[in-house]
Amino acid sequence: MSDAGIILQTHGLTKSFKGFTAVNDVSLRVRRGSIHALIGPNGAGKTTCFNLLTKFHAPSSGSIHFNGADITALRPAHIARMGVIRSFQISAVFPQLSVLENVRVALQRKLGTAYHFWRGRQSLSKLDGRAMELLDAVGLAGFSHLPTAELAYGRKRALEIATTLAMDPELMLLDEPTQGMGHEDVETVTALIKRVSAGRTVLMVEHNMSVVSSIVDRITVLQRGAILAEGSYDEVSNDPQVKEAYMGTTDEAADLHARAEAA
Repeated sequence: MSDAGIILQTHGLTKSFKGFTAVNDVSLRVRRGSIHALIGPNGAGKTTCFNLLTKFHAPSSGSIHFNGADITALRPAHIARMGVIRSFQISAVFPQLSVLENVRVALQRKLGTAYHFWRGRQSLSKLDGRAMELLDAVGLAGFSHLPTAELAYGRKRALEIATTLAMDPELMLLDEPTQGMGHEDVETVTALIKRVSAGRTVLMVEHNMSVVSSIVDRITVLQRGAILAEGSYDEVSNDPQVKEAYMGTTDEAADLHARAEAA
């Protein structure tokens, strides 16, 4: 994999908390235009790794490069302005606002007008056209004026993806996008991620192997904060170390692999 095709790269990324090493010497390479997944058992360091990449935590050592630029010392807001936008495990939309207003807030942030409270509502209407385009892209155009609190859980996650897209990300970081969803919502959001990934790069943490097997190009497996294996879904799902560390016993691994293949 040549450096020219790499959008995000870490070298020896490490984070320790009072003697506990949560991320240990992680060197990650994410190819531009791909969907790349971080997987691993609970406590493997996946979310901490996300926090390092988006600068919610400062690394204890190592470096992070985005589009060839060293971003290790930059602040989260600077990283976001460069095009690295993250969603969270828990839906991060504003329940008291309408669906349309949530997307409009994200568009205001992108324009740098999020805190211009003295502006009248009418002055923000110029954002409605783009907001509706984004809602249409995630299948929510028909819910634009509904209070967000009334949306079903799966639709709230779709709205979160729309607000992420409103920030015009070059690299989207999705933290457990299908967590807590029923089967139908999982299928809908999986198809949505695949659709909106066109022209972008997606790095995601995901436990659902059906999702991983169906849309991900490359997988990095973490165990105890370190990289255990990397490769395609077939490569990592057949790796004996991965089966033991991530999928549990051999029987459990075989069952999980069979279910993922059938999905």
